[in-house]
Amino acid sequence: QVQLVESGGGLAQPGGSLRLSCAASRSDFKFYAMAWHRQGPGKERELVASIGGFGNTNYIDSVKGRFTISRDNAGKTVYLQMNSLKPEDTAVYYCQVRFSRFGDAYWGQGTQVTVSS
Repeated sequence: QVQLVESGGGLAQPGGSLRLSCAASRSDFKFYAMAWHRQGPGKERELVASIGGFGNTNYIDSVKGRFTISRDNAGKTVYLQMNSLKPEDTAVYYCQVRFSRFGDAYWGQGTQVTVSS
């Protein structure tokens, strides 16, 4: 009944920027908590950034100061602003959201981010 649609991935040069978006397909659903994960080639999937129910944010050390997770005021879209991109940021990025405190987690389809010269 609801899908998460990701967009904004693509190719960027080292030092460049990309902005990922993850939007719910239905306007009557509001995000409670959300996160971005990524999985690079030959690597384990890792949590990159998250927003909790209070709006508190957390980041993996390797992206602190470079990435910013945010949501719109309506809680319908979550973003990941990625600046100062590095080749090691190359991965498939997945958004994950919950619509209530104890609800199931929903995942986006993934979007490819490639950082290369």
